[in-house]
Amino acid sequence: MKLLLTSLLMATLSLGAMPISRALEKPSAAAHAVNALGVDLLARGTAAGTNTVLSPYSIQSALAMTYAGSAGDTRSQMTSVLHYPEDETALHQSFGELRTALEMLSAKPVEQAPAGAKAGGGTAQPVQLTVANRLFGQQGYEFRPPFLELVERTYGAPLQSMDFIGNANAERVKINNWVEEQTKQRITDLIPGNALTSDSRLVLVNAIHLKAPWAREFPARATQPLPFHLKNGDPVKVDTMQRTGKMGYAKLDGFQAITVPYLGGELHLLVLLPETRDGLAALEAKLTPELVAACASPTLTEIELSLPKFKLEPPVFKLAETLRSLGITHAFDDPKGSANFDRMAPRTPKDYLMISEVFHKTYMTLDEKGTEAAAATAVTMTRSTSLIEPTTPVAVRVDHPFLFAIQHRSSGTCLFLGRLCDPRK
Repeated sequence: MKLLLTSLLMATLSLGAMPISRALEKPSAAAHAVNALGVDLLARGTAAGTNTVLSPYSIQSALAMTYAGSAGDTRSQMTSVLHYPEDETALHQSFGELRTALEMLSAKPVEQAPAGAKAGGGTAQPVQLTVANRLFGQQGYEFRPPFLELVERTYGAPLQSMDFIGNANAERVKINNWVEEQTKQRITDLIPGNALTSDSRLVLVNAIHLKAPWAREFPARATQPLPFHLKNGDPVKVDTMQRTGKMGYAKLDGFQAITVPYLGGELHLLVLLPETRDGLAALEAKLTPELVAACASPTLTEIELSLPKFKLEPPVFKLAETLRSLGITHAFDDPKGSANFDRMAPRTPKDYLMISEVFHKTYMTLDEKGTEAAAATAVTMTRSTSLIEPTTPVAVRVDHPFLFAIQHRSSGTCLFLGRLCDPRK
């Protein structure tokens, strides 16, 4: 009886403007775990010097629900590698509170947008954010009630009965259709053909859809082809947006941090720009979750910003090998017989659950009106049989490879994290 555990996060974003306020002095357990794993995966799960975007929030949401069913050494390894506290109750509570905070963004009326947003070229549309979780489980399978109760209560993930044994491919299509619906058709065919079989038992899905326009749009008339210097130093012309206004800014050790605020006050685009055109590798080497969290609330400064438009749609990531290299081996039943998800479903010597693969897919575009982004993470489980404030406007030219994040300001959580080395791709 293979158990397929699939957790999916999808998001569409449009960015807008917000006031910058003091970040949390100590990130929550969920925020720290999300950012720490995001930094790990950026370094170990993606090719250096290439365009990429991940959703560490998606991946961690999937793995946190998986973790709720783990036990023994499997649980211990996941605790360490996923940067979880020993207090599991506090961990799940933190993820629940973060999910609630994200859901509340859509509840803010447009009147709460920063003063002058519409006059500055912004939109009156409020942030639209939906977070949805669901379990797709084999009908009649003996899932443990405490596990089901925890994920439904904390993650809002009810169990939907499926018939993987009778027709796994048809059920795969149903789940993919649900994913497409949650992501406004931005993530399609997340679960590939043959990924689900008659041995599949459970698919855990986490989906997020976000649309948050800039409060102060970049004027389209100001966009023009400007040089962007690739990692080899060669300049290429790319469509570059330009706008002057109040944004977060800090000049740090070897790089600048810029936050471009979104409508509503709780989200922003964080840009980490190396001082030198060949400084991306050095910046990534010093990247830590603490640094990312510290950049969540830089000083408001008058900025003359030039920022390239771009679209990223990387192929599906397979994260199992990266997670193994970080130290999660038992969950993948390595060595044989070591996988322990007894808190999810009864474990016997001849029938127990293990993770087989972790799939992740993303999509992101950025233009004058805002950003649209989407991501999906699928954790498949199978059965085994054994800061400075300048006094004058700062000109920031984002004209060489940089790191970026879509960040929840008050918690510092990175919903998306990536690098851009060539805006043309």
